Amino acid sequence: MRIAIRMDDITPDMDWAKFLRFKELCDQYQIKPLIGVVPDNQDANLHIDEPAGDFWGYVRQLAEDGWCVAQHGVTHCYRTKRMGCFPLNRLSEFAGTGYDNQYRALQRGKKILSDHGIRTDLFMAPAHSFDRDTVKALKKLGFCRMTDGFGDSPYTRWGMTFYPISYRQGSVLKNQKRDGFTTFVVHTNMMCDKDFARYEQLFADCRDRLVSYTELLQVKPRRRGVFGNMKEYVMAVVKFALVAAKARVRGGAV
Repeated sequence: MRIAIRMDDITPDMDWAKFLRFKELCDQYQIKPLIGVVPDNQDANLHIDEPAGDFWGYVRQLAEDGWCVAQHGVTHCYRTKRMGCFPLNRLSEFAGTGYDNQYRALQRGKKILSDHGIRTDLFMAPAHSFDRDTVKALKKLGFCRMTDGFGDSPYTRWGMTFYPISYRQGSVLKNQKRDGFTTFVVHTNMMCDKDFARYEQLFADCRDRLVSYTELLQVKPRRRGVFGNMKEYVMAVVKFALVAAKARVRGGAV
């Protein structure tokens, strides 16, 4: 299975040292990820470093260099505890807030990016959480692609093309002969030295399987049926439950 990379939570005040450290790794292996840019970051957890002097110019330069850019929500602040259509988390910036509210928010986010010379038809939902109103509003605003879902190739649903993320990275790495594409999700703000060491080894071991996100975007999407959609939903619920259980165990051990 071929592996693309997406980097979440790209903001003017992100942890720049960690971002640039991971970018150096990507440059070393000549792969260009997808980056999720938050148009108007109001998430206190993402206020980490001093804002970059020309953040938007830097994002434009990455795009010119072949990196892909997605609109990553609008403010990255969670408004509800709805799980939405892809139930990996019980919180959302969008799910459950209604079509009109979502349309206005997404329109404002798109305008912010556009005003800074960044145009994209790719969307990345914070916490992977969105509902049918989100998709409807995105389509109305000209978005046609989302980075989310599970599977081994891009697929279409609700008139939108989805580019799946990995269910378990370990399974992808072990099953080297499996055909298809997946995306590894990276949050550099949260990475430690151990995480960087793991990705350094991963890139070295998988150098022949790593692809730039532009290559993934060129893969013709499949039309997926109701059973595939049901399977994805169940997988997301199971993963949510497993992660929650693991967190409880960690909490009890403290």
